[in-house]
Amino acid sequence: MTLDEVLAGLFPNGSDITLTGGIVSGKGFLAGDSQIHVLGVAQGLPLGVDEAIALARRVIDIIKSGDQTPILLLVDSASQRMSRREELLGLNEYLAHLAKTLLLAEAEGHRTIGLLYGGSAAGAFIATALATGKLVALPGAHPAVMDLPSMARVTKLPIDVLKAKAEATPVFAPGLDNMVRTGGIQLVWDDSTSLAAQLAAILGQPAGQDERDRLGAARGGRLKAAEIAERVTSLAVNSPAESRRV
Repeated sequence: MTLDEVLAGLFPNGSDITLTGGIVSGKGFLAGDSQIHVLGVAQGLPLGVDEAIALARRVIDIIKSGDQTPILLLVDSASQRMSRREELLGLNEYLAHLAKTLLLAEAEGHRTIGLLYGGSAAGAFIATALATGKLVALPGAHPAVMDLPSMARVTKLPIDVLKAKAEATPVFAPGLDNMVRTGGIQLVWDDSTSLAAQLAAILGQPAGQDERDRLGAARGGRLKAAEIAERVTSLAVNSPAESRRV
């Protein structure tokens, strides 16, 4: 689906949203008099320092408003922008800053919902879609934390070995189905029914703890993450205070 189609489906009551250089910003009008902040990356834009700081600034402005209105983050991007300029300016810090603003927004009472309707990969995917409280996707979305050729260059493993691992272990494999199995994506929406109704259903769910590790365990995509997290939490909570001091 195109961005215009997604917006029309999400907001039959209209919206006030602009697209500037691949960055989405504005508000969507929901049922009744309620609204939702809309941000995002569109048109397969690579996420660089300029885009990351612009999005982070907008999230901070929303937090400062104190309205606790939900935030919808639309994602159709490439990976982070690969250039010497970006690396020299510290792109990793800009991406981390963006992710932390989204986490802060959730902690300050703004529901943050990511909607992946196109592609996204690597640091751009982590700093946007995966930094939201709940992440959903539309059919045809194609996420990848790292594609297999890039993984082969980093790990020095043959591509055939990685392909075999990807078939058996979803955490190695790019693609929508694998991201759902790991719990990174909560659910895939039905694009043949009302997007507005599906958004309302997500907003109607109670805010709570991050359940991605538990979803990954239940779906067979990440078998150990939830167990290990629970053990770490238990040790931190139940160990004597003296042993936690550094």
